[in-house]
Amino acid sequence: MNRLKQIHAYTLRNGIDHTETLILKLLHIPNLPYARTLFNLLPKPNVFLYNKLIQAYSSYGQHHQCLSLYTQMCLSGCNPNPQSFTLLFCACAALSSPHLGQTIHSHFFKSGFQRDVFAPTSLVDMYAKLGMLRCARQQFDEMRVRDTPTWNSMISGYAKSGNLKGALELFGLMPYRNVVSWTTMISGYSQNGQYSKALAMFLEMEKETDVRPNGVTVASVLPACANLGALEVGERIEEYARKNGFFENLYVSNAVLELYARCGKIDIARQVFNEISRHRNLCSWNTMIMGLAVHGRFNEAFDLYDEMLRVDIAPDDITFVGLILACTHGGGMVIKGRQFFKAMEKEFGIPPKLEHYGCMVDLLGRAGELKEAYDLIQSMPMKPDSVVWGALLGACSFHCIVELAVELAEKAAELLFELEPWNPANYVILSNIYASAGRWDGVAKLRKAMKGGKIIKAAGYSFIEVGGQLHKFIVEDKSHFRSDEIYALLDGFYTEIKLHRDTTCWLSELEEIQF
Repeated sequence: MNRLKQIHAYTLRNGIDHTETLILKLLHIPNLPYARTLFNLLPKPNVFLYNKLIQAYSSYGQHHQCLSLYTQMCLSGCNPNPQSFTLLFCACAALSSPHLGQTIHSHFFKSGFQRDVFAPTSLVDMYAKLGMLRCARQQFDEMRVRDTPTWNSMISGYAKSGNLKGALELFGLMPYRNVVSWTTMISGYSQNGQYSKALAMFLEMEKETDVRPNGVTVASVLPACANLGALEVGERIEEYARKNGFFENLYVSNAVLELYARCGKIDIARQVFNEISRHRNLCSWNTMIMGLAVHGRFNEAFDLYDEMLRVDIAPDDITFVGLILACTHGGGMVIKGRQFFKAMEKEFGIPPKLEHYGCMVDLLGRAGELKEAYDLIQSMPMKPDSVVWGALLGACSFHCIVELAVELAEKAAELLFELEPWNPANYVILSNIYASAGRWDGVAKLRKAMKGGKIIKAAGYSFIEVGGQLHKFIVEDKSHFRSDEIYALLDGFYTEIKLHRDTTCWLSELEEIQF
């Protein structure tokens, strides 16, 4: 930097104009304020320099400066080129400003650069990121030449908006798919909770000979493995990530940590947590605390929280969800749960959210403090959702012989019927509570209501992982391609069990006779 200042002073003393070169060097360092000062001294900067400065501001997140420079460019009579608009569309997307985006789009349209490949792609990407899918699709359909990034931008827009059907349709029409195309679909399914489809897409991608998963792909598919319990596939992906150097990526290592924490391998999760000690972030701590909590290792979760505070990692709202869950899975540690709940706002300035109220209601309810749980719901500053009322209803099912439990269950269920009229689980839980309390009239009434509302209990299903593939089964399912073999094997088990049972009974009878 001092060397550049010396060169600048030398040019000023000797009347040599190297301002453009100095600006480019300053942008490379970078020293944006100094570069902008020199830039403003130029009588007529060219479009190349404008674009370089806009690009630098964009790289460092100063997107308002990008638009300020564009205004300055227009006022100075310097005409923008396609690269200018490419950069500006990115800035508008980053600023989440539809108005500015449409304004720049109108300038772009008047400029006559529509035949350029990069700027229209950036325009499609801008509208997709702004959630303006109709505008994005219109620009996409009007493009005569679409390269792979253009398709990827449109697919990403559909996926982020939750329209996975539209994304998949475009994905199927693509003339060529790269790793970004596959990763966009995998990430879209995973982020929208369609984990089995995310994993299926990844397994299909593996069959492609010219596409290899990258770090983003791995970080996108591992959460799907974690949520599905697909440990075998997840372990294989972890091995691939380590072999290719992706494990150094914190997103990937956190995803591996979550995989083991969710799939019951809590000791291995702890090993991964210790392995990434030098670069772990708040997400790493939260994942480990949550994993310990749901596995009933509450003391370790509390110790980890204390260690977290000692190394100056400030907790967030997710941390306290994990801590309150640890109290619940620790055998109803109500006093400690209350302490964490109060400490959130009092010590850390984190106002409790719906999730925290739901966890506290669950903790209090399971411990038999039903009245306190109901009073807590009544005191909430926001409207209770189905999760909160569901927690109370579930808690009442543990104490259904208590009169208060039945009364509160009815109140919770009544509100759940309004919030989730389609959900049969609420009817079933209340029906079971009535049955346990001997309220058979209530059971009959609920069955009649379910029948009248055509509310059918969904069939339960389970996944089993064999050879790196997930297989889904529901009750009496015969849709699997090997169902004949499966049922033949089950029949063999039943025969063996029946034979063993009959033999045991016969021996018992014989012993009694001999006695």
